[in-house]
Amino acid sequence: MSRLDVKQIQEIIPHRHPFLLVDYIEDYEPGQYAVGYKCVTYREDFFKGHFPQEPVMPGVLTVEALAQVGAVAILSKEENKGKIAYFGGIQKCKFKGKVVPGDKVKLETKIIKQKGPVGVGEAVASVDGKVVVSAELTFMVGK
Repeated sequence: MSRLDVKQIQEIIPHRHPFLLVDYIEDYEPGQYAVGYKCVTYREDFFKGHFPQEPVMPGVLTVEALAQVGAVAILSKEENKGKIAYFGGIQKCKFKGKVVPGDKVKLETKIIKQKGPVGVGEAVASVDGKVVVSAELTFMVGK
């Protein structure tokens, strides 16, 4: 297994606090897949407004976290170092559960297609083995 801490993740992708949504990578293979985690705490900035009476991590931020894990997979390839992976589209997205303070979200993104700078990742977020979000994420690698 190839583990990355937050400092190593920041050497691969350009995201920074408060928008870096991955705490660590448990395993990855450049250009193939990455498995990471987001440890959700009540202190996350978005909980101030989403929703104060019932804090729920916005689903779109869970999708973004999945995209960041996919970006680690694709941008860790030697030829992509120093580049940025941009969103190209989100397909087949399903929200199946809530992410709340105290959850440890497992983020898995597998690159299933790539042609030139454009590719697709199959992404699944889960909490305690239960899928909370699944989607196909299209990306484009650029400068």
